[in-house]
Amino acid sequence: MSAHPSHVLLRNGGTAALLAVPRDSLPSLLYWGADLGPLSPEEQADLVAAQVPAVVSGGADVPPTLSLVPQQSEGWVGTPGLVGSRDGLQQFPAFTAVEQTHGVEERAEGWPSEIQVVATDAGTGVTLALELGLTASGLLRTRATLTNTGQGDYGVESLLLALPVPAEETLVIDQTGHHLRERDTAFHEFSIGSHERTTRIARGHAASTIHGTCAPGTGWRSGSTHYVHVGWSGNTRTIAERDISGFQCLLAGELLMPGEISLATGESYSTPWVCATWGRGLDEAASRFHAYLRARAGHPRTPRPVTLNAWEAVYFDHSLPRLLDLVETAAEVGVERFVLDDGWFSSRRDDTSGLGDWVVSAEVWPDGLTPLADAVHERGMQFGLWFEPEMINPDSEAARAHPDWILSPATHRPLPARSQQVIDLTNPQAFSHVLTQMLSVLDSVEVDYVKWDFNRDLYEAVSPLTGLPAYHAQTLATYALMDAVLAAHPGLEIESCAGGGGRIDLGILERAVRVWGSDCIDPLERQQIEAGTSLLLPPEMVGSHVASHTSHTTGRTLGLTLRATTALFSHMGIEWDLATATTEELTQLRSWVSLHKQLRGLLHSGEVVHCDHPDRGWWVHGVVSTTGDAAVFALTRMRTSPVRPSPPLRLPGLLPDVSYRVAPLLAQGLACAAPSTGHGSVPWWNDGLVLTGRVLEEVGIRFPDLPPEEAVLLSVHRI
Repeated sequence: MSAHPSHVLLRNGGTAALLAVPRDSLPSLLYWGADLGPLSPEEQADLVAAQVPAVVSGGADVPPTLSLVPQQSEGWVGTPGLVGSRDGLQQFPAFTAVEQTHGVEERAEGWPSEIQVVATDAGTGVTLALELGLTASGLLRTRATLTNTGQGDYGVESLLLALPVPAEETLVIDQTGHHLRERDTAFHEFSIGSHERTTRIARGHAASTIHGTCAPGTGWRSGSTHYVHVGWSGNTRTIAERDISGFQCLLAGELLMPGEISLATGESYSTPWVCATWGRGLDEAASRFHAYLRARAGHPRTPRPVTLNAWEAVYFDHSLPRLLDLVETAAEVGVERFVLDDGWFSSRRDDTSGLGDWVVSAEVWPDGLTPLADAVHERGMQFGLWFEPEMINPDSEAARAHPDWILSPATHRPLPARSQQVIDLTNPQAFSHVLTQMLSVLDSVEVDYVKWDFNRDLYEAVSPLTGLPAYHAQTLATYALMDAVLAAHPGLEIESCAGGGGRIDLGILERAVRVWGSDCIDPLERQQIEAGTSLLLPPEMVGSHVASHTSHTTGRTLGLTLRATTALFSHMGIEWDLATATTEELTQLRSWVSLHKQLRGLLHSGEVVHCDHPDRGWWVHGVVSTTGDAAVFALTRMRTSPVRPSPPLRLPGLLPDVSYRVAPLLAQGLACAAPSTGHGSVPWWNDGLVLTGRVLEEVGIRFPDLPPEEAVLLSVHRI
């Protein structure tokens, strides 16, 4: 325990966070962003003093503050950080900090990188423990734990954490979308008031994975930005708020339904971790998340296996001969993991029945799944299996025997979605049923990988056991179910899928090592889907597959080069009935898989970069190695443009004073013809160019028009 200094400067990973920590209220984060350097205690004190606002007419007689959990007792009149009471009484806490501890990273500077403050309020009978720290990548993480120390139950309606953002950031950045078009990033005016994004149905196709602010003109490579992410797989709430007192901030936490959190004396509630980043440009901000995730103990250390998912090849037609042919072809093109999707269990011949009965279908699989799994393993591949453990079909043995296991109000069933409801995992009997059946299947056949799906929203999620909303408890139960499966089968890997990209958060990724980016694998749609996803996740955590000729979801027919180039950068896979592929296509696909295996060491460890190109007909992105010695860029022609030829394409992220050779990326078995200007080929195509990283980023290179819906790969190597 420290001597309770009134201010603390945290530093780590190129980020600084300056906090005021008064004794008579909660700590306030006054600044977080670029490292301020080794400020002396006197300089820190002066900086803190310089941030105190003046008293203005019409307000309180003391300057207001924006604490980590802002309250009216501090003069904050915006969205409160804590809302709770004892049956309507004792609503307004006035906290006093009583304890402060610091954590120090193993670094030569010896600066603290984290702080914990415990504060109490005798009037309301609650204690608030606050944690805030900077990771080695400069990511800020914070959470709060509220404990009821008084008499009687204390109901928590909301507990949000507040982080200030700079005044120059006059735009709000967030994401929207829907099933098959997730995480479309948008910018809005940051006017006085609140811009709120919520998830109320525990699934996030239309939700914003990130929410923050930025300066006008912010792009991938320039402009000040700060944004937050709530690491939680249930309901969430984020707010960008600007008030007339000159404060602007981001508030974030779990969205709680009435009655969900009622603390008996001695009980506690912890918010999810709120993770926050900043950067000069979106690439820099995202890189802090990428480096943080890659440094976690649970991050995969082995090369990500090229994965074939059988869904769009066979759907519910689980014919063993057909699947064995697919296994054979998959092995021939270099696949390393084969996944059997929906349809292997109970009465599941279509999507209307069987969920909740996790028993291998004797009708479809008279000899069990072993013949298929053995064939997969014999060809050197891993075997994966689809589950949807949180769901139940009314047309199932489980639902008929236990209708009380369905999350539902007492008066009516929630709206059906995909002919299914949600099983109440907060019910110990239902939880045990699902876990026991899952483990029985996993014990009966060697499964290396589980595709864990979540195909409907949680409407009116009320537990019949309590009559109370169960969004919070259901999320914890889902985590407990995953943890139990992983404990029983160490080494098993889980993919988070929720109708595609509906559950992508750092809570689920404490258990899963990969997410399915979207059910849409049309490569044109995938450009913006994967760009939005990259604001949180590095590419090795995002499944991206080589689609069929004609997209299952959009109906577009697109060439193999575009489809494979798009999948190449992420956790590559295949979602294509290879029985319909020609011999030439299979040969090319084998070459694409081989190229991915050659490059994935770079692609899955390097810095993700995007080009801010004025011609929206182009989409340019790449990955630069950690040493800056090499890079791979994809140049995709999305559509025609008003201007021909295009302005120069800039290749960002390289070392400015190093010379690089830029050339088309050629791979064995893949043709890479020189694009035509209309009057001859590109003059540098065969021999490449030698330019410095500074020139490539500041000036760029002229590139002739590709036909729409085509892509080219460029290789960049230090010389």
